[in-house]
Amino acid sequence: MIEYDLIYEISKAILNLDPSVRWMGIANKFGVLLNAEHREGLEQLMTDEENEEYAALTVTRHKTRIKFQPKIGDLIYAAGKYERVIRATIRINEDYFLLMTLDVDAKDYDSILVDKVIPLIRERRNEFVDKDLSVENEKTQST
Repeated sequence: MIEYDLIYEISKAILNLDPSVRWMGIANKFGVLLNAEHREGLEQLMTDEENEEYAALTVTRHKTRIKFQPKIGDLIYAAGKYERVIRATIRINEDYFLLMTLDVDAKDYDSILVDKVIPLIRERRNEFVDKDLSVENEKTQST
């Protein structure tokens, strides 16, 4: 299992990257929300249960998008602008996903994602490994 301290540290870092970040969650490849954080003092729009359902559906939806990557290129991020919020999904690696919402009036949310969030994710991507699997892989490779 991935270390919770890492997930918590990166969650806080992402939440503090820009004042327009409302909520963020990290989900595994099965759509299970491992951690979620929201801006302090913010009234959340969805319940914890709704966020869990959102995570599951978002990861499933992402898997349908990658089918076309050989023809159109890798997905950098997926975003949707709603009346009350902007949602974005960024694949951290094969096993983990970053889900986030931004204020609907966020100025140039593309640059927030491309210039702030994605560089942080790329910098820390290699830390998102399942420790149990890493140990098993090391044992397998050494035999």
